[in-house]
Amino acid sequence: MSKARLELGRKGEELAAEYLQRKGFRIIKQNYRCFFGEIDIVAVDKEYLVFVEVRTKSSAKFGTHAESITSRKIQKIRRVAECFLTCFPEQVNRKMRFDFVGVNLKSDKPQIEHYAGVF
Repeated sequence: MSKARLELGRKGEELAAEYLQRKGFRIIKQNYRCFFGEIDIVAVDKEYLVFVEVRTKSSAKFGTHAESITSRKIQKIRRVAECFLTCFPEQVNRKMRFDFVGVNLKSDKPQIEHYAGVF
């Protein structure tokens, strides 16, 4: 992955984390990694432990944010979530949810779309 693309992704993840915090989420981890892959943001929203996939775009050239989430990616995120729960057993008794945040950096003012409980 190119350096520019990595920077774009990091910027989007930071904007998404700030957005979620403004909505009352408590961020537990960003860029949680294990053998199976990575989850962009792990947060608590009221009684829910939320695993958040963030997708950042700077153009519409390759489709929408949502179109980039494949069934294979969903399966991978679920496996990483299981790994997270193994490493942080104190979180096991919470209800879980998988959210998606799309960050659009095409204009001067970033646009953020948040979808709760998408998969």
